[in-house]
Amino acid sequence: MSKTALIIGATGLVGGHLLELLIKCENYNKIVLLSRRPLPLADEKVQQHIVDFDQLDQYQLLFNDVDDVFCTLGTTMKKAKTKEQFVKIDFEYPLKVAKLAKQNGVQQFFIVTAMGANQHSRFFYNQVKGNVEAAIREVDLPALFIIRPSLILGERNEQRFGEDLGQKITKAFPFLFKGLLKKYQPNRAQDVAKAMINLALKDDVGTFVVDSSLIEKHKKNHNAYE
Repeated sequence: MSKTALIIGATGLVGGHLLELLIKCENYNKIVLLSRRPLPLADEKVQQHIVDFDQLDQYQLLFNDVDDVFCTLGTTMKKAKTKEQFVKIDFEYPLKVAKLAKQNGVQQFFIVTAMGANQHSRFFYNQVKGNVEAAIREVDLPALFIIRPSLILGERNEQRFGEDLGQKITKAFPFLFKGLLKKYQPNRAQDVAKAMINLALKDDVGTFVVDSSLIEKHKKNHNAYE
């Protein structure tokens, strides 16, 4: 099996791990990157394209012959500064990517949202995540994987107080995330990436919601990139 993957958001924490693992994965012979800025890497499997996300229609040809699209785009209100900009990055861009994937015959689409994603949430962040999930469902892709991690752990270039605190709690009290609280256990960014690749290699059809506990399950199922 020789597949082509396209990543949106490879400069982020999860996207970066996803790129590293896909380069190692023998099942993928080509990786297309769409990003705002270049990554300092040179690998024969990787094709980098610097794009204007406000003009995504111009890059439709880059979706040709792509099997799997991985969308790991996401920001925070602190970085976005306004609700309008947050909606653009976390709703409008992923939805446009999903539509381009559908138009070009992409078989599998992965999007990372959040554990609390809910259209009817009182919290703006969770509401936007729920809205993008619902909108992409309507695109009717052959296979849609909605990845809902809990707190994502990993080394970022920026400091996020909530994530720093979460890492400390997880290390100090690992026994907290058992039973009914299992779905709240934080996920390492690398494990989120592993789970997505393992699910992609199964070539299932349908719509799947993968929460924190399922991420922990699916991260273990394949060793093609080890």
